[in-house]
Amino acid sequence: MNVTHIKSNKENSLSERFEIAFNQIHKCLIDKVKDTKDDRFKNLVETGMKKHSLIRSFYNELGQFAKLRNAIVHEKVDHDFYIAEPHLEIVERIEKIAGYFMKPETALNIATKKVHHFKESDRLENVLSCIRKTSYSRFPIYNDKGEYLWLLTATYLLNWLTDRLADQVIDLNNARISDIAGNEQKQLVAFISKTSSIFKAEEIFESIHKEGKKLEAIIITLNGSENEKPLGIFTSYDLIEIDLDD
Repeated sequence: MNVTHIKSNKENSLSERFEIAFNQIHKCLIDKVKDTKDDRFKNLVETGMKKHSLIRSFYNELGQFAKLRNAIVHEKVDHDFYIAEPHLEIVERIEKIAGYFMKPETALNIATKKVHHFKESDRLENVLSCIRKTSYSRFPIYNDKGEYLWLLTATYLLNWLTDRLADQVIDLNNARISDIAGNEQKQLVAFISKTSSIFKAEEIFESIHKEGKKLEAIIITLNGSENEKPLGIFTSYDLIEIDLDD
């Protein structure tokens, strides 16, 4: 265990700093992990890591912090006197992680920043050209007033083209996005503001999943309004790829 035996001092000792940061993380876990009535630190970590990328990112360290915290508390002689102190680098690390939990990264920081969006009146050929150049697969569609209508995905577009090819009826020179609207309007999409946290995005995905539905994407706008310009687009795959453990 990374501890050093020292005496207490008038300023915050390393143990006090460690315990403060540990308690900050614990409080955040209690606030965010809703699927358990057992609010013990280790249980919250085990339960929360299944749904929250932030907890998964620091899973191993959080487990070690729990063990170290128990060792420090058991060696506590008085409310302000610790026999055992953690090393400075350990304290600085838990304080840094506590900062992530108290002010988690925004979904916009993780999302695909440049969103290519189109009007229903735009040519379908423009979308195909965008896919070829960027490899993007989701495109918010708006009307001429700038109001959100639906989400066009590359998968849906490919299926539409395949069906038309089988019928030998494809005229991309004249085809418009409005020509392929169909059932794509039923795609589930949510909107959040640019300041919304990763936790907020995860909670939305989880709530939709509990309803037995699939959320195709979360579109991020300035204030979370669906009729504002899209600033980023966030998918369930983005949650898997998050890695804050630097």
